[in-house]
Amino acid sequence: MLMMQQTKRYSSISVDTTKIPLENLLEKEWFLSNCRGGFSSSTIIGCNTRRYHGLLTGTLTPPANRIMALSNCFETIYWGPAEFHLGTIEFPDKISPDGYIRLKRFSRDIGAHFHYRLGDLKLTKSVYLLRNEDTVGVVYSFDEVPKPIDFTIRPIVGLRDFHSLQKADAHIKTQSTAEGLLISNDVPGSCRLLINCWEAVFGEDPQWWYKFLYRADRERGQDFTEDLFTPGFFKYRIDAPTKLVLWANLSGDYQPGKFVLPDIEQVIRQLSGHYNDVILPAKNDKMLQTLYLAADQFVVRRNLGGTAMSTILAGFPWFADWGRDAFISLPGLLLATRRFEEAKSVLVTFARAASNGMIPSRFDDYSSAAHFNSVDASLWFINAAFAYFNASGDRRTFREELLPVVISIINSYQHGTQFGIHADSDGLITAGDASTQLTWMDAKYNGVVFTPRYGKPVEVNALWYNAIMLLSQYLTETNDNRLLDTMRSRAETVRENFCKMFWNQSWGWLNDCIFPDGTADATLRPNQIFAVSLPFSPLPLLQQKGVVRIVEGKLLTPFGLRTLSPDDKRYQGQYTGPQSQRDSAYHQGTVWPYLIGPFVEAYLKVNGSGIDTKKAAAKFIKPLLTNLTSDGCIGSICEIFDGNEPQRPKGCFAQAWSVAELIRAYLLVTT
Repeated sequence: MLMMQQTKRYSSISVDTTKIPLENLLEKEWFLSNCRGGFSSSTIIGCNTRRYHGLLTGTLTPPANRIMALSNCFETIYWGPAEFHLGTIEFPDKISPDGYIRLKRFSRDIGAHFHYRLGDLKLTKSVYLLRNEDTVGVVYSFDEVPKPIDFTIRPIVGLRDFHSLQKADAHIKTQSTAEGLLISNDVPGSCRLLINCWEAVFGEDPQWWYKFLYRADRERGQDFTEDLFTPGFFKYRIDAPTKLVLWANLSGDYQPGKFVLPDIEQVIRQLSGHYNDVILPAKNDKMLQTLYLAADQFVVRRNLGGTAMSTILAGFPWFADWGRDAFISLPGLLLATRRFEEAKSVLVTFARAASNGMIPSRFDDYSSAAHFNSVDASLWFINAAFAYFNASGDRRTFREELLPVVISIINSYQHGTQFGIHADSDGLITAGDASTQLTWMDAKYNGVVFTPRYGKPVEVNALWYNAIMLLSQYLTETNDNRLLDTMRSRAETVRENFCKMFWNQSWGWLNDCIFPDGTADATLRPNQIFAVSLPFSPLPLLQQKGVVRIVEGKLLTPFGLRTLSPDDKRYQGQYTGPQSQRDSAYHQGTVWPYLIGPFVEAYLKVNGSGIDTKKAAAKFIKPLLTNLTSDGCIGSICEIFDGNEPQRPKGCFAQAWSVAELIRAYLLVTT
C-alpha cells in the first residue's frame, strides 16, 4: 500500500470482517497513539461505540487535557444513479448507513486500514496518526476504478473534552483559510481544528447530526448519545486509480501560516522507520514484534519543569500516567525492549516529583500536578529502579538520580510519612485507615469501600521486603557497612514476621491483609502471588509452592487471575452496569490480565525453568496472545476481563501493564 511496502519489515494484523456477525464486529476495536497522549480509535468497521472513539483526539498540555476533535468521516460514492456509503453509524433506533457490508477486511500496522470492495471498485481507507503532533491523515486509495465516480467526504466534528458529550447548542463556527477549513468554538482560549483535503473541492453545508449512540457507554451505565457537527463536504471526481488525503490538525494556539501540509509518503516512511526501530530487538519473532509494537503505544512525553521527559500512560482511552502502573509496566515495556534511555527518563520523571519519601500515584488529567495517595507506587519504583540498573548497567544515573530517592523512600516508610504509612513494631508496613484506599484494589463509590485493605496488605509487605533486600544487595558493593548492617537486620525482622503474620496454615495460603487490630483477612486473592514472583521472597520454598498451587487452582483463568475466588460468596463474575455496580465487581472476581506476568514468573520459580515447565507455562499465556491479534482491541490487551465465561474484555481497551506483563511472561517461556 502506497510507499509503505518499500520500508516495511514488520507484519500486520488482519481480520476478515465478512465472517464475523455485526454484534461481534462492534466489539473489536483499534487504536493508534502519537507519543503525546493523543490517539485515534474506533471499531474495526469504523462505527464509534464509545465517547472516546474518534479519528483524532489531541492534547492541549501533553499528555493531558485531551480533546476529541475529529469524530469520524462520512464517505459516499456516487456511481451513476446509485450511491454507496462506507461509514457505519449507530442511532437509538437503527444502524445507518450500513457501510460495513462493503468492508472485506481490516488490517493494522503503522496505521489502521479498511479494505472495501463494491463490485469491481476496490478502495482502501487508511488512518495514519503523526508522531509528535496532533495530526491525522485519512488516505483513500482507489486501486481499481472500472468507471468514473463522484466521491464525497463529510467530516464529523467533536471539538470537546474527551470525557464529555456534546449537544447541538454548542457554538461551533467555521471559516475558510488559505490552509484549509478552520473550525472552532466561542470559548475563550479554546483550541482549533484545521481540516484540509487539498485535491477536493469543499462544499459548505453546515449541519448538526443528532443522537449518535455509544453502546459501550450505555453498557457502563453512562450517558450514551450526543450530537455532532459537520461543516460540509469535500467532493472529488475519480475516473482512474488515485488517492486522496484528508488532513486534520488540532492546535491550542492556531497561527495562520504555521501549519505545513504533510507529505503522506514521508509520513509513512517516518512511521515505518520508527516501528522498524521498535521491533529491532525482537529480531524475527513475529509475535514478539507485535508485542513490542503494542508496548510502544503507551510511551509518551510529558513536559516537566520545561524539560520533555518520557512517561508511561496507564491505559487508553482514559488513563494518564500513574506511578504504580508505570513501574509495574516499565520492565516489560522498556527494559525487555531495550529502550533504556526512555526507561531512565520515566524513572527520573517520577523521581524528581517525589515528595516526603513518596512517588506520585498519578499526574493530573489537565495539568502536570502530582497526586499522592498510594502506598505501593513508591515500592514499585524501587523495584523498577533496580531492574533498570541491572538491565542497563547505568551506574551514574542510578547513583545520582535514583539511589537517593530509593533511600528516602525506605527511610520515610520506616519512620513514617503521609497516610499513616510506617513500619510497625514488627517491621512490617502498615498504612491508612477505614476511609483510605491506598493499594491497587482501590474501588470506592459514595463512601463505600468494596475491598478494605488498610493496615498491612500482603503485597505491600512483599514489596517492602524486596526493596530492603535489593538495597542490601547493592550495598554489598559499597563501603557503607553501617547502612548495610541496618538493612540486613531489618530484612531479617521483616522476613520472620511476614511468615508469622501472613501464612495461614489452616487454609494453606497467605492472608490478604492484617488489620490494625491484628485480625487477619484470609480472603483468597491474587495479591499473594507477588510474595513469590518478586526478586526476593520472604517465604520458604514449601510455602511459595503452596501459594502458586492455590492461585493456579482457584484464581487462574485463560486471561489472567481473578481478584477473588469463585468460592467466595462476594464473588462477582461480570463487570458491567453503572459505576456503583462496576466498582463493586472491579476487585471481587474480575480478571486482570497483568497478573499473568507475576503468576508465570512464580510458576517457573517454584517448578524450575526446564523445557517441559516452560511448555506448561506457555499454555497459560496462549489465550492472551490469541486475543492480542484477533479480539478486543486489535494489537493490544485490555485492562480487565469478566470473571465468568465467555470472559469478555472490559475497562480500558488497551492497558500498559497488561501488555508489559504479557511481554515478560512471553520472554520467560520462550528464552
